[in-house]
Amino acid sequence: MREKCGIFAAATENAARKAYYALLTLQHRGQESAGISVWRRRIRTLSGRGLVSEVFKNGELTRLKSNMVLAHVRYSTSGSLNETQPLETECCGRRIAVVHNGTLTNFGSLRKRYEKLGVRFRHSMDSELLGISFLWHLNDTGDEFEAMKRVFEEVKGAYSLAFLFDGKILVARDPVGFRPLSYGKGEGHYFASEDSALRLFVDELDGGRIRDVGPGEVFLLSEESVESRVLAKEAHHHCVFEYIYFARPDSTIDGVNVYSARVRMGVELARESPADGDVVIAVPDSGRAAALGFSTESGVPYAEGLIKNRYIGRTFITPGQFYRELKVKLKLSPVREVVSGKRVILVDDSIVRGTTMKRIVTMLRNAGAREVHVRIASPPIRYPCYMGVDIPTRHELIAAFGGVEKVRETINADSLAYLSVEGLMLAVGRGDLCTACLTGEYPGWAFKF
Repeated sequence: MREKCGIFAAATENAARKAYYALLTLQHRGQESAGISVWRRRIRTLSGRGLVSEVFKNGELTRLKSNMVLAHVRYSTSGSLNETQPLETECCGRRIAVVHNGTLTNFGSLRKRYEKLGVRFRHSMDSELLGISFLWHLNDTGDEFEAMKRVFEEVKGAYSLAFLFDGKILVARDPVGFRPLSYGKGEGHYFASEDSALRLFVDELDGGRIRDVGPGEVFLLSEESVESRVLAKEAHHHCVFEYIYFARPDSTIDGVNVYSARVRMGVELARESPADGDVVIAVPDSGRAAALGFSTESGVPYAEGLIKNRYIGRTFITPGQFYRELKVKLKLSPVREVVSGKRVILVDDSIVRGTTMKRIVTMLRNAGAREVHVRIASPPIRYPCYMGVDIPTRHELIAAFGGVEKVRETINADSLAYLSVEGLMLAVGRGDLCTACLTGEYPGWAFKF
């Protein structure tokens, strides 16, 4: 399960180079492609398939000298795999570059409406619609804030975005704030999907400021000025999986530190579903904070029982069963001295299809584990997401049909327990989270066509 992407925008000196370093910090949000756009009398974009370090090499950044920049790392949930962001498009005699994190739920109907009005789309990604809608309304109103207000009224779904056009940058978070977006002011103005990327450039101990962009808040930046307004706001529905899995542990989203929330998930999990064990281990890296919380609350000692190989990657081809098994063995290796003869409590953030967890349980048994008790620091994922998270179709979700016991039998664990929805909400400490993939209760705002 993956998140769609990460975005960055800035008005600052050496903007392109700073964008490169910010994208390295946001690389976990997307590994398929990366791109940077700058303004130098017109939009100039450099992008490509691959990791940030693979796309920007051989001195290409020296050709992107500017004080105005957009940047993006992508994991695709819509559009062609060959399409990258920032994407450029045109409407009403203007050209615009767009970066976007999220998914538009009324993309199809809106695109058809604009095509009937004579607009020519150049991309298959839903992100292009945001730029088209903005330019269309900007042409009608002549005011950037009024144009963005109309975009909010027209476009439904999840979108944290930034536009580059006419020597200006516009940054916005949708009216319910579904996707994260942070703002930092230091020696320049910076925006990123996670504040961990802003801390590279903004020193809060030296007078800098970092905060969340509010739902429905819009910033307009030029080289001379910065202005922000809240143009629309609905009941906040932030994606709960940012706290469970997507975000970096050192990020703080809507006032909640991700690492601390994950530790508390482990604490609540230990309170709800204790296990008789000799050692607590984590599935690295996603389960580590929750495993530490589980260990602290339960009193069962924590140890590194699985070692992750960080140097096999996204391009590893797995065409058959043998190679899929080999990939798991290459990626994770058990520490026999930690698990052999022990009752192991294995903690992870989630189970999606169950195939990887089954292989890990088998691996631990082969390494001599006497028992394997699996504890999951989130509730079962039973429903698809329509707001920009790549969750498999429902028939692929192991927990969608049948209860916990069926999942336990499938992964061959001695016991299995999930954190409850109530425990998750208590751990995060916010009551305004979207839990649709866990409960099937979708927020109505996303489907108001």
